[in-house]
Amino acid sequence: MTDDTVTTAPSALAGLPDYERTLLIVDDDAPLCQRLARAMERRGFIVTAVESLAAGIDAATRTTPAFAVVDLRLGDGSGLDVVKTLRKARPSARVVILTGYGNIATAVAAVKVGALDYLPKPADADAVEAALLATEATLPPPPADPMSADRVRWEHIQRVFEQCDRNVSETARRLKMHRRTLQRILGKHAPRS
Repeated sequence: MTDDTVTTAPSALAGLPDYERTLLIVDDDAPLCQRLARAMERRGFIVTAVESLAAGIDAATRTTPAFAVVDLRLGDGSGLDVVKTLRKARPSARVVILTGYGNIATAVAAVKVGALDYLPKPADADAVEAALLATEATLPPPPADPMSADRVRWEHIQRVFEQCDRNVSETARRLKMHRRTLQRILGKHAPRS
């Protein structure tokens, strides 16, 4: 993550009352959480940064922020629980999920519980700000480096595996592939891009 040196609030936040500039950051990677918090404060957000699921849920209900950046996998649970809590407390909240464990199935789950966007780590503060402030009418630019065919195949297999509750035999049956072949694929890391 880059720690940019922006010193003025963006025009999208200028003139908004304090309660409309509140941002909750929930990430158990303490250095990343603090760097992102400092970078977002320089962009005009009023930041609350916490490092656990329990603290995230507490902050979401107590402060009901207008924006949130939540890590998907926290040491004490799933960041999706923070998103659900925040959406109940403040339905208009704009939430972005950050994760180092990106695949299409988890991105879909994040969007279903109310996240606007899903960014892989490390995401820089510019990308986070753009995702938080994007309007529904704004389409993201095409990727500079789209996924390879191998990566798309891997993503599809991961999605079906998650939908089958991580049951290898059922996933192999649905994908019409040999169970051992599927086990080898699942045992490997995701292909690059």
